[in-house]
Amino acid sequence: MVKAADRAKNPAGSSVWLEHRAARSGGGPAGLDRERIVAAAIRMLDEEGLAKFSMRRLAAELNVTAMSLYWYVDTKDDIIEYAVDTCYGEIDLAEIDSAGDWQGRIKLLAVAYRLMLVRHPWMSPCAGQYLNIGPKAIAVGGKIYEAVRDSGLPIDRQPSAMSAVFQFVYGYGTIESQFQRRAKEAGMSQDDFYGESISAFRDDPQFMEALEPVAELMEERSSHGSVSAIWDRDFGYALEVMIAGIEVMVERSRSAGEQRRPGRM
Repeated sequence: MVKAADRAKNPAGSSVWLEHRAARSGGGPAGLDRERIVAAAIRMLDEEGLAKFSMRRLAAELNVTAMSLYWYVDTKDDIIEYAVDTCYGEIDLAEIDSAGDWQGRIKLLAVAYRLMLVRHPWMSPCAGQYLNIGPKAIAVGGKIYEAVRDSGLPIDRQPSAMSAVFQFVYGYGTIESQFQRRAKEAGMSQDDFYGESISAFRDDPQFMEALEPVAELMEERSSHGSVSAIWDRDFGYALEVMIAGIEVMVERSRSAGEQRRPGRM
């Protein structure tokens, strides 16, 4: 597996998935395996975040010595990479296939990806920090590609469409998860946290003039009474806009192809 020094020398090309660790002789610590280690790591990361995660704290959670963990992994980064891929495995690919048309598959993939990011707030920074090349991550990426490919876009336009949809989902899920984290740390519901946050500056004279252009929009959002409803509504509509945009570009590509055919002006 990847040593810490190796990651420092080659941060762009280092991954637990690119290394072949030599088998260790004898048996590992009783009652411990990589799956159990990763499951415990995910629980800790969900509850406490990346900043507090360490091999020592993980060992204490598992009631083993820190050295016991090194039977299965070489660094904390190894565990995080395994945890990232495990979370990608929460996306039900069989359900995605059942949607049939490409629009339905994109919707299911986008919703599942968003929910996964919200369940695991630490996933967003990790997705950018580590290579997402574990088997489950690659399987999800394959389904994303298949859905966009089946839209009929030319191959040189498919990466852009994938980015438009799923970088939007990544950003949306990141903001949503961090908002929930802040509310939780404040010991408040999302609704109360949002209400107090808006009240903190909305009626402040120094902000009133600057906020005038968006006053109507703020009033519309605050009228729903549920932050969760706002998250769902805005995400759903934005996703519809993305898919409609792909449909328009597919038709535009087809029309351009018709115009370029021999004998056509």
